[in-house]
Amino acid sequence: MSRKANLSALLAGKTAPASAPQTEAAAENLAAAKTAPAPAEKGDLAAAKKAPPDWSARPRSGAIRGMEATLRTLAVGPTGAEDGTSVVELDPTLLDPSMVVDRVADPGDPSFAALVDSMRDGGQQVPILVRRHPQAAGRYQIAYGHRRWRAAAELGWPVRAVIRPLTDDELVVAQGKENLERRDLSYIERALFAARMEAQGFKRETIWSAMGTVESEISRYVAIVANVPEHLIAAIGPAPKIGRPRWVAFSDRLKAVGAGLAEAAVAELGFAEKATDDRFAAVFAALSGKAAVKAPKPQVWKDPQGRKVARVERSGGRFILSIDETMEPDLGSALLDRLPEILAALKAGKA
Repeated sequence: MSRKANLSALLAGKTAPASAPQTEAAAENLAAAKTAPAPAEKGDLAAAKKAPPDWSARPRSGAIRGMEATLRTLAVGPTGAEDGTSVVELDPTLLDPSMVVDRVADPGDPSFAALVDSMRDGGQQVPILVRRHPQAAGRYQIAYGHRRWRAAAELGWPVRAVIRPLTDDELVVAQGKENLERRDLSYIERALFAARMEAQGFKRETIWSAMGTVESEISRYVAIVANVPEHLIAAIGPAPKIGRPRWVAFSDRLKAVGAGLAEAAVAELGFAEKATDDRFAAVFAALSGKAAVKAPKPQVWKDPQGRKVARVERSGGRFILSIDETMEPDLGSALLDRLPEILAALKAGKA
């Protein structure tokens, strides 16, 4: 299901007809909200806010045009409107993340910097979804849109949001479905999301709905996180290029040899400066007992005339001899015939 369809479902048929006169007025309201000064109670945030640019003058992708067509049916309501039909502007400092964290922090993530630049140039095109915080009066809790929230905070802008009354189950299901739509969570982030939901007591039916997958896959997610400590996952980062087979192998190896080698790899000087996928590779290599060194260069054997007749490569405990038969067509066969004699002489010498 597209984001447009997701948002349409969210509004549950409460949008105005696309051709109605009030639609154009709603569009004007939305455009005005994008550039209007923040309410006085936002204080320092409003003073620091940089007015978003005129988005209407910029070219749109098909996906953005489709989403904006849906957004035009939403009036900009007062801060705190909870009918699910209004886009409101909220102070980012009043928002808290979902009770189930679905991402592994990666300070070097270039995609977040790209998101900030995109919002600076084109504004926040899609609102986030929040509910009133069930345990903190005057605050809100995010169902999805955590990165847009962080980007708005970094820009000093209010974050555009839709407020709905959501139960805990509804919140994590909405959060999971947004992740499925984006498809940008890495494998280990999806595993953590499933394991954290289970640890917080959500029923398996809710987890299936949030993850959009089957019981067996949920069990695999939970098993991996049970074997790999969360602090080790945090040190490695999201590792977006690492899929299920390598994480399963990583988990199995860690269970077999213990966490000592992995902890030592994480503590090595310069580990944190590596890219997240390289951090995974370094820890996996340590668990496998593989030294992170380059293979030695091949050796070339020359005959008395200086011709490059043979080439020797050593890799993974193997000695590989290649002979250029265009120069010495009979040398390979002669060596093969004499291998038993050479081996016997070698063993006799050792004896």
